[in-house]
Amino acid sequence: MIVCLDSGNTQIKWGVHDGMRWLAQGAAMHDQPDGLMHLLGDWPQPERVMLANVAGAEAHARIRRQLAPWHSVWCDVQSAPSALGVTNLYQSPERLGVDRWCALIAAWTRYRLPAVVVMAGTATTIDTLDADGRFVGGCILPGVGLMLRALAKGTAGLPFADGEYSPYPRCTDDAIVSGVLEAQAGAIERAVSRLAGASGICLLSGGYGNRISPCLAIPHQLADNLPLEGLIQIARQV
Repeated sequence: MIVCLDSGNTQIKWGVHDGMRWLAQGAAMHDQPDGLMHLLGDWPQPERVMLANVAGAEAHARIRRQLAPWHSVWCDVQSAPSALGVTNLYQSPERLGVDRWCALIAAWTRYRLPAVVVMAGTATTIDTLDADGRFVGGCILPGVGLMLRALAKGTAGLPFADGEYSPYPRCTDDAIVSGVLEAQAGAIERAVSRLAGASGICLLSGGYGNRISPCLAIPHQLADNLPLEGLIQIARQV
């Protein structure tokens, strides 16, 4: 049994895998002091615990404290110049967010195709794999929630919008939500257009994926928990 932990900016997604399939998956918020401790009671000690953490040293230490009985089987995953057929062309490969690295590995091991890999969470990351499995680069923009909060905090008259997407919004809340989703979709579509006719795919993951998906004018697939999928692939090679 392998436990995988994807510690992002807002929450920790976890999964328990038996080597063939996921037995359970869930999430805990970073502000829950004991959010992962139930795993100790629900599951026996795993063969390995795989952690991908982008939330900083304090979050890392808190996770380790919560799962202290499992420390002997711990593996802190880091981005690398290459792994599992994926080549990392970042200027400093080790500085690529490890959640992005794991998602790229998941995309390549599953499809072996050129791909735009989108993770739509607190931030939205849009990363591109070419036909040879090379991560050629990617961009980061504020996620849907951050964009909505920025407009509410940075303007005198605009609310924190709770509207609906519309191609032609006719109220302020809808106009804000639609503008944010159009911006997200446009960035994704531009990245896909740069695949230059390659027979590739667009994978959309993350908590805001379901909100962005209906706004995209390109073929794409929703793919849950790509970093966890990448972690289990890495675990098989450790």
